[in-house]
Amino acid sequence: MADTAVLASTAPAVGGKSRPGDAALVARLDALDLPRGGFSAAARADAAARIEAMGLPGARDEYWRYTDPTPFNAAVPEALAYTARESSLFGEIDRLKLVFVDGRFDAAASDELAGEGIEIQTLAAADAAGDHWAADLYGKLEAAGQKPVKRPFAVLNTLAATDGALIRVTGKVSRPVHILYRRDAQDADVTVHHVVRLEEGAELTLLETGGIGARSNVAMEVEVGREARFHHIASKRADDAKVGIGHVFARVGEGALFKSFTLAVNGSMMRNEGVIEIAGNDAVAHIAAAVLGDGSEGRFHHDDTVFITHAAERCESRQVYKKVLKNGAHGIFQGKILVKPGAQKTDGYQISQGLLLDEGSQFLAKPELEIYADDVKCSHGSTTGALDETAMFYLRSRGVPKEQAVVLLVLSFLADALEEIEDDRLRGDILGRLDEWLTSRAAA
Repeated sequence: MADTAVLASTAPAVGGKSRPGDAALVARLDALDLPRGGFSAAARADAAARIEAMGLPGARDEYWRYTDPTPFNAAVPEALAYTARESSLFGEIDRLKLVFVDGRFDAAASDELAGEGIEIQTLAAADAAGDHWAADLYGKLEAAGQKPVKRPFAVLNTLAATDGALIRVTGKVSRPVHILYRRDAQDADVTVHHVVRLEEGAELTLLETGGIGARSNVAMEVEVGREARFHHIASKRADDAKVGIGHVFARVGEGALFKSFTLAVNGSMMRNEGVIEIAGNDAVAHIAAAVLGDGSEGRFHHDDTVFITHAAERCESRQVYKKVLKNGAHGIFQGKILVKPGAQKTDGYQISQGLLLDEGSQFLAKPELEIYADDVKCSHGSTTGALDETAMFYLRSRGVPKEQAVVLLVLSFLADALEEIEDDRLRGDILGRLDEWLTSRAAA
């Protein structure tokens, strides 16, 4: 149950009248078992006040107009069956593994939390110990990312996260850190919060894979220091029904690089939110996704919402989103580039494309530019279409079977997003997974 000392009142009145949806918020909060004390206490108290004032989203909220928030608003999730088979993605690559089972760190299944140029601790352990460097970041980037768009489930994450990884990077880390999620309970309601800080000149590759829970709320706050480099690759577990929302909040310093790529294959309802502030001159921020959904295996609805703010000079941003949809699958993209006054020499680019393999699938896109500087280069584009009949004819006329031709054309369509992965080994593993999934379904 929720800690009433922290929450005080969960149904405040506005102008003498209760807000619509307060009952749902009360039920949502009452179902939580909130952490208490520790370095995160102040941030959690602030989040409690903010979620009370903000409330939960409804269908009329602009940034939820394409996605029904009801499954995220529910007090408890629906129990969903899952497969015990674990993905072999990145299994042949030397990496440092952090395993979370139903949102709780599993030390026995994880590697030793140590490495050259890196400090790692779990949120639960650090909170129990008291003071921690993450106190300067936990909930801070999330709170800053609430303007101009409210993101209630990110606030709820800051309030209720039970565990996560706290990673401080002081050098160039030679092997990736791999956060591996596993499920145990069919009704697991998982709330995880990661904090990553890269000091000046540091470099890290962070991987996320696995089935998180029947419902999941994952947030990651990343501070990329001056001349630091951060590479993030996430792969959402294929073939399991799930409801999940993910958030990445990043602040990119002078001359730094931030790259994030997500591979999403099937599922039930997923929403990913990326909020990136380019705060230092000459910085680079790229965020991309390759999404494949097959509605014949259950409902598929995938929503990506991205907001990149240029607040410095001579900076570059890229948003590259590719979605392949079939058998009634739905894909959503909402992306915005905001260029603040003084952010001259900005180079901002955004592309979102949907490849529909049948007439029953749907791709909806809402690209936005908001520019308050006069020396910039910003563009966006969005297209929706079917497989290129000319290209298909070319491949078939040269003896390529239809199923293999479909796979080749889909992989070609996804290529721009995959190019955002700089590491050849990691990109190769992703390509292999895509090829396997597409080949197994090409004839359907």
